Amino acid sequence: DLFKDFPALRFVIPHGGGAAPYHWGRYRGLAQEMKKPLLRDHLLKNVYFDTCVYHQPGIDLLTKVIPVDNILFASEMIGAVKGIDPETGFNFDDTKRYIEATQNLSPEDRHKVYEGNARRVYPRLDAALKAQGR
Repeated sequence: DLFKDFPALRFVIPHGGGAAPYHWGRYRGLAQEMKKPLLRDHLLKNVYFDTCVYHQPGIDLLTKVIPVDNILFASEMIGAVKGIDPETGFNFDDTKRYIEATQNLSPEDRHKVYEGNARRVYPRLDAALKAQGR
């Protein structure tokens, strides 16, 4: 009922929502048991997830489970995990590479993730960028 009382409140959950994509079915079931609306109606107008996830299977799951309109690009370049992944030869924290590689996003979806969703979720950012002609 939090978002009913505060409809403009937005949460951006970092690191791909943590375990949220793995438990999405559980959350849907709990909402149903609690006689709440569907998650897409109950939560997804206010809850967003970022892409600061350090491996391809994690991004693939996030982009498969969570609607693209609820995913915002994030990185931790100079972040917690600076090393090279010995399995791929790339930096663990090169999150853009994972977005580019996923098969779950169209070019339009990638634009939403990289820019469009952030401009919608943060309208003052959008206004400032527009004022700069961007």
